[in-house]
Amino acid sequence: MTALDVAGVAKTYKTKYALMPVSLQATSGECVVLCGGNGAGKSTLLHILAGVLAPTAGTVALHGVSLQKNREAYISQIGYMPDDFHAPPMMTVQEFLSFYASLRYVSSEKIEKTLHDIGLEKQKKEWIKHLSKGMRQRLLFGQALLGEPKLLLLDEPTNGLDPFWVDRFVDILKERKKNGTIIVFSTHMMDVAAEVGDRVLFMKNGEIVKQIEPADSHRKEETVLQLLKLHRQL
Repeated sequence: MTALDVAGVAKTYKTKYALMPVSLQATSGECVVLCGGNGAGKSTLLHILAGVLAPTAGTVALHGVSLQKNREAYISQIGYMPDDFHAPPMMTVQEFLSFYASLRYVSSEKIEKTLHDIGLEKQKKEWIKHLSKGMRQRLLFGQALLGEPKLLLLDEPTNGLDPFWVDRFVDILKERKKNGTIIVFSTHMMDVAAEVGDRVLFMKNGEIVKQIEPADSHRKEETVLQLLKLHRQL
């Protein structure tokens, strides 16, 4: 049964398409990965799905709730990780998560669990300005996980992560999939796309030009090779 329904979503600036009409559907527990070069339209699509950017055309609905007609109810079901970090430098890790937790009515116990999941328990009293790039990235990921969202939207979430945390990121996404979370994320890491994605959508010039389904372990290497070939054709 379709849980996420994206129908003909597009974005134009004057006469130029930033995103050609895109349609996609996903069921609970499904992961859709967006790949492609810079300017391919990945972030634009994620911004629209997150309600950050209004589409020029098309509709988005999650579990029957329309983004256009009932934005507040739609937004309450999602977790969103943007591709850049904005927070007061003198705010602590715990204060940052507590702020987002208060918006989503998340308990202090859930905050502590999130700190554990992203490996920042020892840094929870640290000011954000003292965190490394990888730590800030994990913190941004952590706020998206708060509130058990039904749809998780992640824009280049593996940027700045070392190999250990890339593996941990993959494990967390697999756990969320088992719990029925729909995941849509963008990445330049083709092995991550092949490992987690049920579908990999390769984008170019604002449109989806190829869909790949790494259905089993035997096809993961094949998926990486296909993505490499597509990137070399850019």
